[in-house]
Amino acid sequence: MHPEPPFSPAADRNKTPILDALRGWLPAEAQVLEVASGTGQHAAHFAAHQPGWQWQPTDGDATALAGMAAHCAALPNVRAPLHLDVLAPWPDALATFDAVYCANMLHISPWASCAALMGGAARHLAAEGQLVLYGPFIIDGEPTAQSNLVFDADLRARDPRWGLRRLADVVETAASVGLAFDRRLPMPANNQLLGFRRLP
Repeated sequence: MHPEPPFSPAADRNKTPILDALRGWLPAEAQVLEVASGTGQHAAHFAAHQPGWQWQPTDGDATALAGMAAHCAALPNVRAPLHLDVLAPWPDALATFDAVYCANMLHISPWASCAALMGGAARHLAAEGQLVLYGPFIIDGEPTAQSNLVFDADLRARDPRWGLRRLADVVETAASVGLAFDRRLPMPANNQLLGFRRLP
């Protein structure tokens, strides 16, 4: 008997609202690169409900790939997971994608990972392709939820390089490599879905 693949309760909770939003943002037929796929639950859920999306899961933790593959084993539109550390050279196997999707990575990695993600996305996105980010952000001029302040303090206590990122800083970093901030959608549990578009 094979062990059960890793399971994230948070990924299970947010998969449906994220999918609902992505269906309105991405074309029905799309090549999608997911950065920091984690358990692979998002890849499995999105690909199962949107067969026109060809999904490429990746993660910086090579030990996560087997669990991802197990979640997605029955889905013909999910490619074999790849090891992708955003701060290292990106795999040669990556081609051009219509969209790059990344959830809950920026606040649990060094700030340098933001520039690395933006640069990699800019290189691998088709003209007018989209980068979609999901997670908690600090937004200038808007109150930060108490739960997010507590979360931010906990992250910084665990690793001083971690923490919630200012939306303005993320937007500026994206713009530096030709990714224009396109839209923002508030999501449940004080998260945001952010859309950026690669300039032609």
